[in-house]
Amino acid sequence: MAGYTLVIGNKNYSSWSLRPWLLMRHAEIPFEEIRIPLKQPDSAARVRQYSSAGKVPILKAGGLTVWDSLAIAEFLAERHPERHLWPKDANARAIARAASAEMHSGFQALRSRMPMHCRARMPGVGRNPEVLADVARITSLWRDCRARYGAGGPFLFGAFSIADAMFAPVVLRFLTYEVALDAVCGSYCAATLALPALRQWLDEALAETEVIPEYEP
Repeated sequence: MAGYTLVIGNKNYSSWSLRPWLLMRHAEIPFEEIRIPLKQPDSAARVRQYSSAGKVPILKAGGLTVWDSLAIAEFLAERHPERHLWPKDANARAIARAASAEMHSGFQALRSRMPMHCRARMPGVGRNPEVLADVARITSLWRDCRARYGAGGPFLFGAFSIADAMFAPVVLRFLTYEVALDAVCGSYCAATLALPALRQWLDEALAETEVIPEYEP
């Protein structure tokens, strides 16, 4: 099987890059990492060397290029069925896919008002009615997944899955902006933050020196 190369942006800021990176690290799928700092004069040209879509993340697998976080995750799930990247149960798998797709396409208020920033702590920043509605929907979804499918472990569907990789940037946002959580959602976030792969991402984000002014407090 051809080796993988994953092209990502800044670990401090790039929520989309985190998703496949975390999935692959946690599942122990080896890859070479290429990090391209975003919002720099040469960023766009450097990214387009790997994909004409012009956005990270990008997965290179031999002669194949796969872009977009969720497409990369689906590709890896098909390539590595032994890793069980989706829940084994068919009903749980359907809901995990729906939750992942909702995260992929939704929650625009949360994204814009609470951008991912691993190095900062900004309690109370970003709140408005639309953001609070996004938070309410996310936490309701988490509680529902945990109640219906979470008996086998601490994650949304028990064992870690693509759905957890998709929501990992939200966990980091809730940490940065100190969003108050109930016991169920707080425990879920704690389990996610305890993942060795996520701890590695955070350590490397803290070591970065690039600054994107529009995302700074």
